[in-house]
Amino acid sequence: MKEKFDVVVIGGGPAGCVAAWHAAKGGASVLLLEKNRSIGPPVRCAEGVGDDGLRLIVEPQPFFIQNRLEGIRFIAPNGSAFEIETEKHGYILNRNVFDFYLAQLAAKEGAEIRTKAYVDSLLLNEGRITGVKFQALRKSYSVESSIVIGADGVESRMGRMAGIRTQLKMKDVESCIQYKLANVDMDTLICNLYFSREISPGGYAWVFPTGEGTANVGLGISGEYGKRYAPKDLLDRFVARLFPAASVLAITVGGVPVTQTLREIVKPGFMLAGDAARQTNPLSGGGIVSGMIAGKLAGQVAAEAVQKGNFSQNALKEYEKRWYKAEGNYHKMYYRLKETIYKLSDDDLNRATQAILKLPAEKRHIINIFKAVLFQKPSLMFDVMILFKDHVKNIINALGK
Repeated sequence: MKEKFDVVVIGGGPAGCVAAWHAAKGGASVLLLEKNRSIGPPVRCAEGVGDDGLRLIVEPQPFFIQNRLEGIRFIAPNGSAFEIETEKHGYILNRNVFDFYLAQLAAKEGAEIRTKAYVDSLLLNEGRITGVKFQALRKSYSVESSIVIGADGVESRMGRMAGIRTQLKMKDVESCIQYKLANVDMDTLICNLYFSREISPGGYAWVFPTGEGTANVGLGISGEYGKRYAPKDLLDRFVARLFPAASVLAITVGGVPVTQTLREIVKPGFMLAGDAARQTNPLSGGGIVSGMIAGKLAGQVAAEAVQKGNFSQNALKEYEKRWYKAEGNYHKMYYRLKETIYKLSDDDLNRATQAILKLPAEKRHIINIFKAVLFQKPSLMFDVMILFKDHVKNIINALGK
């Protein structure tokens, strides 16, 4: 093992692997450290992505895709439902295979990868982070670097070590649980989303088909309801009602940040990316694509900083600027929408669904759906109208594609 790298990336999820990939691609020497024994597991994710978002980073490959989705069905508290079918489709990834693939891309560009590597502390020199201390296979290492990128998930120890305030309000974190089920009977081309305070207060439940007879079924509830409800009890009741003959093949639990990006995501010689920086979509809780976008931007800025020899906070703020141009400003609006939607009563949601069902099928697009849901909150209508306008184009421009 070398004693010095240009960039050390902590965390081998999508954000970390993509950061390592693009930092190495930009000419930096890179070390990627993952605390678990392999890249991929444990998977704490429903594994769904949109085709457009995925293609911003990689081309879809059959070997890491479990299923292709053609539409979304929204189910109201009273059971009424409507579908959105568009020309744009989505996928259910096999995250174990997908994450491993991203790590391979980083390795092909020259990044060195160490698994079962637990970071003990960050190295500091005159107020700048200059490396890490970590343990791997019962040995201790001290590695210097010009830049450290923390992509260590929602728990993010690295952010706190760097002096960044990472605390979440209870209402801004979802407590989630998911079962991988077998022997389920459902349309494999449609994912189902359930909105109801009875099913998942302050959140929603999902059924993502992963193939014939199998599905990822889970729910998330706002941390505000944690004292009153046990997510497992809610999910057990939900599964017993929908899929009484199903068998549970795997259980996944975890927290998901549903807030705006942290106010501070860079320090001298340091950047945060992915869940660690609270870069998940605040409305949906989805973090695969946004994490990879952040990782790519962080990796690119890190490589540029290495070339210029400037690792100051001001230099690394270029990453922050690019992130907000690509996604961060949209996340501010998503957060406002989330704050309103999750406060709606079941009666409000039922009425909104009835309004949507009165629309012709060709008009049941995402903007009209939000307009119906937010009918009682006209102050948010402007956000709805501009939220999706040229969204993908702006992301592509920010990424330099």
